[in-house]
Amino acid sequence: MPPSPRPLTLVTGGSRGIGAATALHLAGLGHDVVVGHRTGRDEAAAVVTAAQARGVRAVAVQADVTDPAEVDALFAAAGELGPVTGLVANAGLTAHLGDLADTPVDVVRQVVDVNLLGVVWCVRRAAQVMSRSRGGAGGAIVAVSSSAATLGSAHEYVHYAAAKAGVDALVVGLAKELAGEGVRVNAVAPGLVRTGIHAGAGDAGRLDRVTGRVPMGRPGEPDEIAPAIAWLLGPEAGYCTGAVLRVAGGL
Repeated sequence: MPPSPRPLTLVTGGSRGIGAATALHLAGLGHDVVVGHRTGRDEAAAVVTAAQARGVRAVAVQADVTDPAEVDALFAAAGELGPVTGLVANAGLTAHLGDLADTPVDVVRQVVDVNLLGVVWCVRRAAQVMSRSRGGAGGAIVAVSSSAATLGSAHEYVHYAAAKAGVDALVVGLAKELAGEGVRVNAVAPGLVRTGIHAGAGDAGRLDRVTGRVPMGRPGEPDEIAPAIAWLLGPEAGYCTGAVLRVAGGL
């Protein structure tokens, strides 16, 4: 497939929630998009169809971000459309709610693998394909962190909060490594957002139950997070790297 003059952005966890909203928002801004997903094949296909309706190229690619080989394959598939210019490392889950002492070891491992190591593998590959000294043309990386990284999320998922704090540290360090390579690295830290992540942790009603914590008095919507991610990817944020942009309603 011949390259396109448009930006080409890879969004992991792009079949639903913040990832889907971001892929569609970017498509509306003229980005070709690659919708990475582990499950949700039909949902990913729907995002692709909606993105294509905005006049851009879009494909869905199934990959598990905890497997470095699958991450490499994901980037290879994206590269068939042209040089990858942007990465949104969004795939994540909480999987369980409760005190750490009551959280099964396999759940802790899964949460850390997806939310921290999955981001590490993705940004590592992005650094390899985007860095100018390695033959890339530069680009921008945005990791999706969480307000939990600084709040700690006691009695809910401190292991998830710890993983997201690791993402914040990763962004700061990698931004310094890649500043001379034409690659900017930033993060967006959402707060309580109306997505399926709460139901995925077994507590579909959690969002409404804890909304009182938010100074603005309501949860956010995925469409309110996507523009912040898009801004960090775009030229208007050209002097911004190593930042963690909190989009959390004051939380």
